[in-house]
Amino acid sequence: MNQMEKTAKIDAATKFTVKDFTELVKIGIVNSNTITAFTGMWLAFQLTGVSFIQNLDILIFTILGSGMVVAASGAFNNVIDRDIDGIMERTKNRPTMTGKISGKRALLVAAVLGVVGEALLFMTTWQAGVIGLIGIFLYVVVYSMWAKRKLVSNTIIGSFSGAVPPLIGWFAVEPTFSAVPIMLFLVMFCWQPPHFYAIAIKRKEEYAAAGIPMLPVVKGIERTKWSTLFWVVLLTILPFFMWELGLVYVILATVLNVIWLMLCLYGFKMEDSMKWARISFVYSINYMTILFVSMVVIGVFL
Repeated sequence: MNQMEKTAKIDAATKFTVKDFTELVKIGIVNSNTITAFTGMWLAFQLTGVSFIQNLDILIFTILGSGMVVAASGAFNNVIDRDIDGIMERTKNRPTMTGKISGKRALLVAAVLGVVGEALLFMTTWQAGVIGLIGIFLYVVVYSMWAKRKLVSNTIIGSFSGAVPPLIGWFAVEPTFSAVPIMLFLVMFCWQPPHFYAIAIKRKEEYAAAGIPMLPVVKGIERTKWSTLFWVVLLTILPFFMWELGLVYVILATVLNVIWLMLCLYGFKMEDSMKWARISFVYSINYMTILFVSMVVIGVFL
């Protein structure tokens, strides 16, 4: 690398934009996980009788803390995945690959976000802070550094960390286990495999080139469709353990689940698996959005 190339790379690393930062922390994942954390917190307020207005500090600490913890995890993941991101089309333009954000700077950003985020969570309850730490460890160490690269079950293992945010929200208000936070965890846990299997089918060739043992790569698309169906069946069962949220929620969740079940079954008849994966991916996003927004709305009337 000549001096001009070195200078250009340094300039790129020192002049990153807001867009580069949002890509580093995976802002889409931050937003969706913050919504689930808020839902857990909101339901805890409504179901335990703790005053929402009198505890606005808990709201602020929980939202900012959980968001920063998820952002830190995303930034750590981008640093870890630099050796494979350049191979995959959807990740080759991440700022850690283009040089706009150096590995050292990305690590610094991740560390600062993690420390500040955890400090905020510990200002709610120590249980929320510990759950946040567990979430970071599961995503960064267990999933990103090990399972993603070694195991076909990587998506399932990664789902543990993705299901943590609603627990953070609940425990920030009510630091004890009950049926609702457990069910929120299970909803998020069971939702993630079919959501990410759809992505894995669409990006099968890229994952294969990068040496990532995703289910469609190792076991094939047909097996992935069966696994998707399995997780959606589990999702269909969960609303019947969530009667605390009322009949309206149980009916709405069941309708959404039945539609997804029909989509899964239709997938076995569709010849174009890529088209089915795209439809399944879009539905999974809308499913989760509708489900958690409905929980928030319904929580107002509990």
